[in-house]
Amino acid sequence: MIQTIDLRGTRPAPADLLAAVPRALTSVTVASDVAAELIDDVRARGEIALLDQAERLDRVRPEFVRVPAAHVEEALAALDPAVRTAIEETIRRVRLASLAQVPPQVTTTIADGAEIVQRWRPVQRVGLYVPGGKAVYPSSVVMNVVPAQVAGVGSIALASPPQSHFGGRVHPTILAVAGLLGVDEIYAMGGAGAVGAFAYGVPGLGLDPVQLVTGPGNVYVAAAKRLVRGVTGIDSEAGPTDILVIADAAADPAFVAADLVSQAEHDELAAAVLVTDSAELAGAVEDLLEELAATTTHAERVTASLSGTQSAIVLVDDLDQAAAFSNAFGPEHLEIQTVDPDAVLSQIDNAGAIFLGPYAPVSLGDYAAGSNHVLPTGGQARFSSALGAYTFLRPQQVVRYSREGLAGVADHILALSSAEALPAHGDAVTARFAGDAAR
Repeated sequence: MIQTIDLRGTRPAPADLLAAVPRALTSVTVASDVAAELIDDVRARGEIALLDQAERLDRVRPEFVRVPAAHVEEALAALDPAVRTAIEETIRRVRLASLAQVPPQVTTTIADGAEIVQRWRPVQRVGLYVPGGKAVYPSSVVMNVVPAQVAGVGSIALASPPQSHFGGRVHPTILAVAGLLGVDEIYAMGGAGAVGAFAYGVPGLGLDPVQLVTGPGNVYVAAAKRLVRGVTGIDSEAGPTDILVIADAAADPAFVAADLVSQAEHDELAAAVLVTDSAELAGAVEDLLEELAATTTHAERVTASLSGTQSAIVLVDDLDQAAAFSNAFGPEHLEIQTVDPDAVLSQIDNAGAIFLGPYAPVSLGDYAAGSNHVLPTGGQARFSSALGAYTFLRPQQVVRYSREGLAGVADHILALSSAEALPAHGDAVTARFAGDAAR
């Protein structure tokens, strides 16, 4: 069912490792044309386009695109007490972890009368996307909203697809969690159209454009985020999920197989990869995957994921090579299940979130670890990071110089402005001391 990539006996160069990485055949680039059409439709026709897209893609035409407050109140009143307790504990944990991500303001004295203040300012308005296609993710409401609130964002809009099972309303658990967090601007809209609505605004709904769009989604959501980048900011292109497990002979094959299946159940395009230096472990995991894929609730989806070009068991000579392969893959979720996970961790540069040891499965991070589960996918962990309070903050340098402080570098500025043939730059400095010669 799952392919095997055998790198034993080789030492691939970095470019060769990148070429060996398994990826889905359907990429963000392939989805871009469809996403662009949906975004353009929303820009041209506003609310009607969103309603038409919901009817076509979500199989329901919602009564309201902008969710009435009464719907949120009803959902919150009906929330299962056990789910509410779990959500409240998740909020507490994510809030604690997010607070550690807000840098302090720092003042650096360069010289007498010369200082630079490094401060961090939140964006004023954000659009947070919560998926609702093959599964429903109230946990993603927490992961989006809490760090934005911790960062100090003043205006938060949230979107999630309308659900046919609930008469075109946003899933009630998503509404309830939004209510718990005090979010009152919620839209029943999904996919690329929702991203376009956030980026460009929909005046007829009272939806103003946002400065930043965050949140996970399918490949079309990821494509839409790429298309609107520049009009608005984005966190990363968080498309179909992926997991990479580095394991040695000491790992429990049942744990490894269960963790691979846990991510494969998200989407047919989800990537599940095991990298190991143990052929025995690889064989045991492969056998267990066959069993689990046949009996799990979403068997068809899991089988498609594990059979896809994006999933594999990778055989390597040693854990050094395993770490090198992982860095080339840039996993969204990296699990290290080895005798000495810290030794492997020391070689890891590229990963969205890292889970160490046999008792830190990815599902822990999906819900209650306190870490954020909105992570870069498709190899983008090679240059992007997890969602956090810092995502909603912009660093600003505040320059404060006295007359004496400027005088101390005036000659340097004149020399550099002359070297760059920009004499007016130097003149802007000398103008401030023009009266000195007359004194």
